[in-house]
Amino acid sequence: MSELNIQFGDAVRSIPSPATVADAIKAFDRDLFKRALAAKVNGEEVDLNRTLDMSGEVILIEPVTVDSLDGLEVIRHSTAHLLAAAILDLFPGTKLGVGPALMEDPRYGFFYDIIAPRMLNDDDLPMIEKRMREMAKRNLPYRRENVDKAKILDIFKEREEPLKCELIDEKVDGNASIYYIDNSPFIDFCLGPHVPHTGKLKAFKLLAISGAYWKGDSEREQMQRIYGTAFATQEELDAWVKQREEAEKRDHRKLGKELDLFSIQEDYGQGLIFFHPKGGIVRKEMEDYLRDELVKRGYGMVFTPHIAKRQLWQTSGHEENYADNLFEPVGLPEWFKEETEFRLKPMNCPFHIGIYKSHRRSYRELPLRYAELGTVYRAELSGTLHGLMRVRGFTQDDAHIFCTPSQIVDEIGDCVDFAYDVFRTFGFEKFKVELSVRGSADNKGYLGSDKDWLDAEVALVKALNARTIPYERIEGEAAFYGPKIDIKVEDSIGRLWQLTTVQFDFNLPERFELEYIGEDNLPHRPVMVHRALFGSVERFFGVLVEHFAGAFPLWLAPVQVAVLPITDRINEYASEVAEKLRYAGFRVEANLRSDKIGAKIREAQLQKVPFMLVLGDKELEEKKIAVRERKQGDIGQMSLEEFKEMITQQREMRSL
Repeated sequence: MSELNIQFGDAVRSIPSPATVADAIKAFDRDLFKRALAAKVNGEEVDLNRTLDMSGEVILIEPVTVDSLDGLEVIRHSTAHLLAAAILDLFPGTKLGVGPALMEDPRYGFFYDIIAPRMLNDDDLPMIEKRMREMAKRNLPYRRENVDKAKILDIFKEREEPLKCELIDEKVDGNASIYYIDNSPFIDFCLGPHVPHTGKLKAFKLLAISGAYWKGDSEREQMQRIYGTAFATQEELDAWVKQREEAEKRDHRKLGKELDLFSIQEDYGQGLIFFHPKGGIVRKEMEDYLRDELVKRGYGMVFTPHIAKRQLWQTSGHEENYADNLFEPVGLPEWFKEETEFRLKPMNCPFHIGIYKSHRRSYRELPLRYAELGTVYRAELSGTLHGLMRVRGFTQDDAHIFCTPSQIVDEIGDCVDFAYDVFRTFGFEKFKVELSVRGSADNKGYLGSDKDWLDAEVALVKALNARTIPYERIEGEAAFYGPKIDIKVEDSIGRLWQLTTVQFDFNLPERFELEYIGEDNLPHRPVMVHRALFGSVERFFGVLVEHFAGAFPLWLAPVQVAVLPITDRINEYASEVAEKLRYAGFRVEANLRSDKIGAKIREAQLQKVPFMLVLGDKELEEKKIAVRERKQGDIGQMSLEEFKEMITQQREMRSL
């Protein structure tokens, strides 16, 4: 009898052949097998029913379990296919688009794009979900077939699925896999893996239905996108639903309108942000704090143009590796008789390189740290835009550090320290750090030699290890010019937000031929660090709105104090109090309307003003103020000087 050599963790064992992945896992650990949904075989994710090849080599098997991130992705992708199966069952003739798992989207867990025989609406979702549950209880197997391109095309042509045929034409050269859910009308062109059968899908919920375009192109077929989510257990799903309900209350788009912070105006263009005066105050406080910190830490503030010659982006590699995110080139008017083309800048880095190259540099000048709150423009599909979180024009709190190779670890470490200090100032205490590296991928347009990539990765790891910061290594997600550290923050309701990135770049100094004169009086090549802490001002602003639910701490609040006279005869005293607070540098509004005091307090509460000063005859007579705090309510009567001292201390300490 032939045998297979299986490695499972550190153990190696022979098992009889033929055998499936499931057989191999059971041979080592039956309890683990019960938690397995799929597996990695020599690094490739496969279904549990995949037959193992008789190659003679040792086969490394790593189970993908229900309690892992990879396992969650398998659950969500399989549930997306269960959704499609239920729709095909309920609405025969439906055409399928794509149905991915969503692992980074805090709102949803998966979606499927469809063209149904009739327009579906929210009232259809309970019926579809009910059919999904019926199919889940039947333990219908997910079955994979590996077939050649011609056969796959025949299958989907026969099913009258032109969109699937288009995908197959684009993505398949030789053989590819298709998946069936047995005893259902579902067939899809898909890489997998999936759960063994629908009975593994126990906790899912459909959430919303919206419009979509095929491939996000408004010139193509209009589709409907059905969103849902799925988890390993009902307890996890229930907790997520509760969090989502809280998130909806905190939605920055909703609060942005209610608090008059910002707007997006379709007449001017999608993905372009208008900050209103109150939002402008919050933004100014954010930026002023950051600029002060930058100067303290030895950064020089620079300002650069919004456009540059197209050739610049060819030299930098952005035209080659970032083309999908660039706006089209623009030229000068024809009567200028100049053929120069320009592009809106998607990045600030080549501009900072221009400042570095403006004159000869010595090793004695390094490190050089340039910082800019620079507005950039990226061509994002309209279907991907989302409030302040995904836009077409935004301001990066960008910095570029030019240094010697011997300085790079310290500079990277200082950037990480800076990020942690910034986040704690704004009330974040929990972080997740990822190290994104090139990995084994060779098809993503990565620039530079293997040695450069290894040296860069080692530098990032040294900086993290020196601070005993745990991190997750992410293969194949590096920038095209170098590896990077990404820092995610956890907000007040437990969601993770990607904000800071610290990127090592050995490529742009080479492409732009940067030099400095070393101690040996010879030219040397510097290295670069790209660093953004907020990520973008707009995105960080949106995260702050949701983190604080619009109730900003005193130092950030658009209106810090509301002065509320009980009757009109107190208006003169109220105006006097307000004027003294403004003179002390506080942002104050006096509500002098002839409304009842309860209505005035409610309005200030809805606008989430940190402090309200309620003034009546007693306060006028004693020249005092009755102070009401946003969360605590009434905190007592005091003199104006005592109140100023209290809030001055809060402001100066940036108290939360």
